[in-house]
Amino acid sequence: MTGEARRPPLQLGARLRRALGGQAGWRGFALQVVLVVALAWMAHAIVDNARANLATQKIASGFGFLWSTAGFGVSQALIPYSESDTYLRALFVGLTNTLVVSLVGIVCATIIGFVVGLGRLSPNWLLARIAGAYVELIRNLPLLFQILFWYLAVLSALPSPRQSINLFDSVFLSNRGFGMPKPVGTDALVPFAIAIAVAVIFAVALRAIARRRLFATGRQMIVWPMLVAALIGLPLLAAVMFGAPLTFEYPVLRGFNFSGGLRIVPEFVALAIALSTYSAAFIAEIVRAGVQSVHKGQTEAGASLGLTRGEVLRLIVVPQAMRVILPPLTNQYLNLTKNSSLAVAIGYPDLVSVFAGTTLSQTGQAIEIVAITMAIYLVISLLTSALMSLYGWRMSRSMGT
Repeated sequence: MTGEARRPPLQLGARLRRALGGQAGWRGFALQVVLVVALAWMAHAIVDNARANLATQKIASGFGFLWSTAGFGVSQALIPYSESDTYLRALFVGLTNTLVVSLVGIVCATIIGFVVGLGRLSPNWLLARIAGAYVELIRNLPLLFQILFWYLAVLSALPSPRQSINLFDSVFLSNRGFGMPKPVGTDALVPFAIAIAVAVIFAVALRAIARRRLFATGRQMIVWPMLVAALIGLPLLAAVMFGAPLTFEYPVLRGFNFSGGLRIVPEFVALAIALSTYSAAFIAEIVRAGVQSVHKGQTEAGASLGLTRGEVLRLIVVPQAMRVILPPLTNQYLNLTKNSSLAVAIGYPDLVSVFAGTTLSQTGQAIEIVAITMAIYLVISLLTSALMSLYGWRMSRSMGT
C-alpha cells in the first residue's frame, strides 16, 4: 500500500516575511523602509537646497540651455558642426569623440594586451623578458604622465607642416597631425556595398554549413577557396560593372597648414596611444593569469594530438581561459572609457572638455551639465558591461558549460 506525501502548507505569511526582510523578518523590513524614507528625504533636501541657492544667486536652472546657440568651435567633429549650432549639438560632438577614442583604445589595447600576455608565457627567454619589462614599465607610470609624454615629447617634436614627413605626396605627418587621403563615395558605392554584404552573408552561411558537416560526419570541408572567391570576386565584379566606388580627396598644403583630405589631430593620436598602451599592460597580466588557470594537461593533450603550439593556444587554451579573462577584461574596458576624460589635459575635444568644460563655463549650469555627463558615462559603462556579459554567455553556451 502506497500513499502520497502530504503537501506542506503554503505559509504565505512566512514566505512574504522572508522575501521582504530576509532572516531579520519584519524587523528587517521595517529598517529597510526607514532607510528608504531617510534617503528620499535627504535627496529632496539636497535638491530643494540647490534650487533655493540657484534662485538666490539668480542662476537659471533647467535644461532649456541645450537649445541655445553654442557660439564656439570644436577642433575635431565627426558630425557636421558649426558655431551657430546648439549646445545639444556640441554635446553630441563631444560624445562621438569620446566614443571613437574609447573604441580605438579598446581594440588596440586588446590586441597589444593579448600579444604581450602570451609573450610573457613564451619559452623564448628574450621575448618573455621584453614582455615583462613592458608590463612593469607601463603600468607603474601614471596615465596622465604618459598622455603628456606622447603629446609634448613625441608628437609636438615632429616637424612643421612645411617640413612634414611626406609619403608619396599623399600621407603627411607633422606637428599639426596626420593627414591622409579622404575617401569620397561615388554612384557605384551602393552596388559595391551590396556586393560586399552578399559576400559576407555567403561566407557566414558557408562556414555554418562546414561546421555542421564537421560535427555530423567528422570530415572537414575545405571552404577557403570559395570564401576568397566570394569576398574578393563579388566586390571586384561590382567595381568592373559599375566603376570605382570611391575617389580620394588629397590634403594640400596652403599657408601654414594642410587643407582638404582627412586629418587626425595630434591630441587624438596621443590620447589613443596612451590609453591603448597603458590598458594593454593590465590586460596582458589578465591574459597571462587566464592562460595559466587552464590545466597543463589540456596543453599536453593537444600536443599529443599533433597540434602545434599556436593551434593548442587558439583551439584549446584560450577558449577555456576566456571564462577567467572576461570579468577583469570588462573592468579594463570600463576604466579605459572613463580614463578618456583625461583628454582635457591636452585639449582633445571629448565629452568632458566640450560639454563639462566649455559649455559649463559659458552657461554656468553646473548641476544640469554634471548630471548629464555622469548619466552618459553611466549608460556607456552599463552598455559595455551588458555586451561583455552577453559575449560571455554565448561563449559559455557554445562550450556547453
